[in-house]
Amino acid sequence: MAINFKALPKISLHDHLDGGLRPQTIIELADEIGHKLPATDAASLGKWFRDSADSGSLPQYLETFAHTCAVMQTRSGLTRVAREFVQDLHKDGVIYGEIRWAPEQHLEKGLTLDEVVEAVQDGLEQGAEDVAELGGDIRTGQLVTAMRQNNRGLEIAELAVRHRFNGVVGFDIAGPEAGFPPSLHREAFDYLAKQMMPITVHAGEGDGVESISDALVSGRALRLGHGVRIADDILSSRSEGDRDFVELGEVAEWVHFRQIPLELSPSSNLQTGAVSEWGTEMVDHPFDILYQLGFMVTVNPDNRLMSGTSITRELELLTKAFEYDLEDLQQFQLNAAEATFQSLEAREELIEQVLRGFKKAGL
Repeated sequence: MAINFKALPKISLHDHLDGGLRPQTIIELADEIGHKLPATDAASLGKWFRDSADSGSLPQYLETFAHTCAVMQTRSGLTRVAREFVQDLHKDGVIYGEIRWAPEQHLEKGLTLDEVVEAVQDGLEQGAEDVAELGGDIRTGQLVTAMRQNNRGLEIAELAVRHRFNGVVGFDIAGPEAGFPPSLHREAFDYLAKQMMPITVHAGEGDGVESISDALVSGRALRLGHGVRIADDILSSRSEGDRDFVELGEVAEWVHFRQIPLELSPSSNLQTGAVSEWGTEMVDHPFDILYQLGFMVTVNPDNRLMSGTSITRELELLTKAFEYDLEDLQQFQLNAAEATFQSLEAREELIEQVLRGFKKAGL
């Protein structure tokens, strides 16, 4: 039976707001502020972002965000982008999405940190209302993010806590990983722990196992943003008859034992070179190895624009590469539902939605 991937209920945990703009929106917002773009029609601009992101380097990949952030400096621009983002999530079959972005990157036109968070929340709520008018249902939460190369971690952590009852559900650090370990923001993480604010940390994407360990220890991460290089801590494997034996390193064993969710983004990982030691094709990605070993894997788009992707597309690519069936795809969404920064009751509701949706799909 053919799978209707788009119709499947999905949960998105790793989805960057400034990486998910519509090309036409970028063009229109850039025209309003006089920002020069590398292409002036939507198709060409979308291709430019995808091609530029295919660098095999995380720092070069991140350079593409100069254009998206440039058009997200006004209240109206932020609200529009957030509203359309939710609409696009719904078209992708997402029933709950945690949307991460860095407020400190959107202050060039004089808005305050609190004002940009409020503008984005307005857009998210408007987008949810649009979906409801179409007969759909979607919930969202903001993951307020600090840039790890800057020295504003505590300030952004305090911002997240101020807005925890106005749409913010957690905190993250992002940006170039190598050379900027989570321990640089220990003061922010200590504060968030005292405030009992959930934390996810970009780790194990542009750096290795030590970065993941630091995210867990200094960052007190409840989830790992990407975390794909935990596969580097698979020390050995052997087969005896019909039994396979795998030896995990100390960090991988801890992540596995504690079932710390991995926010895996397969296409993005291939673009940035995060899994280059494993190969360059989807079939080379260690996603399936981690899944078969029992790690708590989830499927995410990371940056929809830069990767030209969606969760629907990621699931299609993974299914083609690893021959997954509906039961596997359901497990990925159940993992994500359990990993959301929501209350127990809300997580149970999401789980029920996922189960109903997959039953309808034929499981």
